[in-house]
Amino acid sequence: MAKKIAISIPKGGVGKTTTAVNLAAGFAIAEKRTLLIDFDPAGACALSLGFDEENMHGDIFEVFSFTKFIDAVVHKTELPYLDFIPCQIKTYDLEERINRLSRNIYLFSNVLDQQALTKYDFIIIDCPPYMKGLTTVALAAAGSVIIPIRSGQFSIAALKKMFDQIEWLKTNINSELKVEGILLNMYEPRTKAWVLTMKALTRHYRKYLFKSVIPKSVSISEAEFYGKPSMLYDVKSKGSIAYLNLTEEILNKNATPNIYRLDGAGYSYLK
Repeated sequence: MAKKIAISIPKGGVGKTTTAVNLAAGFAIAEKRTLLIDFDPAGACALSLGFDEENMHGDIFEVFSFTKFIDAVVHKTELPYLDFIPCQIKTYDLEERINRLSRNIYLFSNVLDQQALTKYDFIIIDCPPYMKGLTTVALAAAGSVIIPIRSGQFSIAALKKMFDQIEWLKTNINSELKVEGILLNMYEPRTKAWVLTMKALTRHYRKYLFKSVIPKSVSISEAEFYGKPSMLYDVKSKGSIAYLNLTEEILNKNATPNIYRLDGAGYSYLK
């Protein structure tokens, strides 16, 4: 059965989509059959993987609307082990309709139970930057959640809201939901903002912090312009190495040891 991981926090600009795309790519490089599902109406995952309207043939909204089966909206990517389901909500009317559909909190859980998805090892869900609606639906179906943050008091405040929501969901909807970890994104350890942020994090959330951190990286931003995960753009960049380290940390945490080796051709997965 696939491990379902949501990427969520009620704040924009913290690297949710970047984390979803690059973690999914990391699992695929590790030869784990991975499905990335975009739940954010902004549809940024598609851009990060090089998709546009012309080369997409359906999305998660059509599955929720019962106009297409889920296997009909799965898109192949450059990585043999990575598949993708986009989110194409192009009008206000469509967004309102999917918000109405998302009132059925167990809708996505039923979708993920379909036989077509049993082949995956990991399902990564990129959530929108708010807690109600699609995010609640995603967290109701997920087994765990990764919470990316960047420096600043606003991120700390959003983190508290996120934990409050997780506790509510565990009590009322999804008792199996757990925190996979808090991921430090755009990390600059020598800045005052990050020093203050780390003090707050270690005081209240130390046990949830991933050992892996994602540094501020020009190559990650450049890769998005080219429609590629960071490791397919520049595998030797600090950002790529950081995301591969995060992949390895999660695999090891879930009792699946993995080793990456950097050689002339890039990273090789060693069984």
